[in-house]
Amino acid sequence: MGSEKGESLCASPWLKISKEVDPASASETLRFVERMGAATALPPKWSARGIYDPFFRNFIKVNHIQPGRISVSIFAKPPICNAYGTLHGGSVGTLAHILSTACARTVVAEDKELFLGEISISYMSATPANEEVLANASAVKSGRNLTAVAVEFKLKKSGNMAYSARVTFYNMPLSSL
Repeated sequence: MGSEKGESLCASPWLKISKEVDPASASETLRFVERMGAATALPPKWSARGIYDPFFRNFIKVNHIQPGRISVSIFAKPPICNAYGTLHGGSVGTLAHILSTACARTVVAEDKELFLGEISISYMSATPANEEVLANASAVKSGRNLTAVAVEFKLKKSGNMAYSARVTFYNMPLSSL
């Protein structure tokens, strides 16, 4: 990680570049990484485990909740967008995880813990910054040991599907230790 003084991650002493790589190509790649923001250090308050939920909740407005279904509006504001001015793919993954977990919680008993088993996301269309996305999560299957949730993200303006996610959770009984 870079330092808080704005030092580049790419100037780190632990970074080793193979002698087989053209120095001009390596330098260009490192400049690209810096431009994309990957070299910027996170403030300490944002590098704690589990911090993403409160951060992403700022961009979600719940429209409707019922057992097995959740409908929300997501606002693609610049903090969750990439350098190209579109919703970042990692943000989509995080939002899919948050929404699918919330949906699964509407059908899985409170005495069971959920463990993410698999997540699959299809990226079909980019979401421009400052656009609204409607997301619907629904429990496809919920049994004693397994819960499957589907999440669809559609652009509010056009109604076009932007992303689709399938998420599988394992339902585990809480330990009585």
